[in-house]
Amino acid sequence: MARRPLPRILSSGSASITRSREFARTAADSATDVLHPLITLTRGLRLLAGAGRQKWAATPKDRRGATLFLVAACVLVVALIPYGPVLALVTVMGAAAWTGRDRTPARTGPDEAETARLRSLYEALVPYFSTADDPSPLFSHGGDWEQVFSGYAFDGDGRVSRLQVAYPAYFTDSEPQSRARIEQLLHAKSGRGREYRFSWDEEGNRLVMNVLDALPTSLTAQRFVTAPGETVLGFTDEDAVQRTLPVSDNAGSRDAPGVVWRTGPRSTEPHLLVAGQPGSGTTTLLRSIALQALQQGDILIVEGSGTGEYACFTGREGVLAVECGPAGALSTLEWAANETERRLIEANRARQAGNPVPEDLTRPLWILLDRPSALARPAGDGAPDAQELLQVPLRHGRAANVVVVLAEAFDHLDGLGETVRTHTRARVVLGDCTAEQVEAVLGTGPHTTPPPEAPAGRGYARFGAGPVLRIQVPATPDPYDDATSEAQRAAVLSLLPERRTAVEAGAPEPAPADAVGTPVALEAVAVGD
Repeated sequence: MARRPLPRILSSGSASITRSREFARTAADSATDVLHPLITLTRGLRLLAGAGRQKWAATPKDRRGATLFLVAACVLVVALIPYGPVLALVTVMGAAAWTGRDRTPARTGPDEAETARLRSLYEALVPYFSTADDPSPLFSHGGDWEQVFSGYAFDGDGRVSRLQVAYPAYFTDSEPQSRARIEQLLHAKSGRGREYRFSWDEEGNRLVMNVLDALPTSLTAQRFVTAPGETVLGFTDEDAVQRTLPVSDNAGSRDAPGVVWRTGPRSTEPHLLVAGQPGSGTTTLLRSIALQALQQGDILIVEGSGTGEYACFTGREGVLAVECGPAGALSTLEWAANETERRLIEANRARQAGNPVPEDLTRPLWILLDRPSALARPAGDGAPDAQELLQVPLRHGRAANVVVVLAEAFDHLDGLGETVRTHTRARVVLGDCTAEQVEAVLGTGPHTTPPPEAPAGRGYARFGAGPVLRIQVPATPDPYDDATSEAQRAAVLSLLPERRTAVEAGAPEPAPADAVGTPVALEAVAVGD
């Protein structure tokens, strides 16, 4: 199915210029196709005229008179013969068409260097795709590589960029270890420093290897065209998804394939787990999610590391709390658990009474927790742990319109409880990591080799039992960081909501005893901490 780009309003001049350029380029290509015979004839006439001029310049001066007389006699004879001018015109046009034809020789096969590379790959695969008792082996030392390499392509450097391999039916392509050996061998023999994708066709005994282009890192935080309940986590390969989003970067406006995560009551993956090493872009992804969530909901931000990476959200409209300390973080998570229970009770009462669900319950509540392992309490303390407080939002968040997003480092993934692992079926892995680490988080390994260099925000994503997608998170740095460029700082600040006024941000009136679990009680907790 072809990708369906979303409609967009071209409100900028650059978008109009880009569309005009594309239209002009398309018109020029169409005109070239229509006028191709005329171009060929013109080129041929020019070549014939040049050849005649050179022939005349090479003729000695004492013979030029006789040559002119001979040419004039030929012209007179042709003019007097019936249909002579027409036949002469047809002859000249035919000669011009033959002379002006495209003489670029079409390649019918690989050259000597490319043939050597293909033969080297063939010989390297012989020990893995052959057995001693095979009466008619496809792979044998000194065999014919053309019968197993049905398709291939090379890049400008002469390295293999695409390869289709036919292997024998007895090869154990259903075993991950066997497939991994072949992929590792082809990766090493075809050239390192590139990303490869391997597609196995077990039914047809075919293996297709493609070289992937690096995902662009020029996309920054911006308003994405999405429906309610959709969040853009990043961008991937064009053939990996069926949907594109209008985006803009330094090169102008274009459509990019987005990795869209759907939340809400009908979502099968209502919560998200992000894993990665420090500096891999997990905090950047959470900031990007927070900016998108504030368009239609409220957010709670709990930062276990305490580095102040989310200070730009403090005091903004829709931001209920930004907590860094352990005491305030646990109080905020306790309020979130009570708020989830309150939403469930109010929604149940409204449905039983036949009334619509209150408006405050339809507004999503996002809980963003960065590094929950830093909030772990010592054994025997008696106080609730952060993961224990998240059990209610994780289990009942979909029904209560509560979304939980957690980010954790690889070194502390073992400390995540069973509830967190069970209910966070949307997973993202960022940074430089091994295939085993990716498989441990996503449940299966990627069909691509790791990138030679993993920039911040580069990794893999998977929703439930879906395919593993390459992903590049849009750059969303801390605008208060001195290392942030002015363009990225302005992009993030433009997406932040307005700050609350002094009256709204001040300490509220003391909440009554029966108001525990309301947003007013949360404001009191956040300010008091």
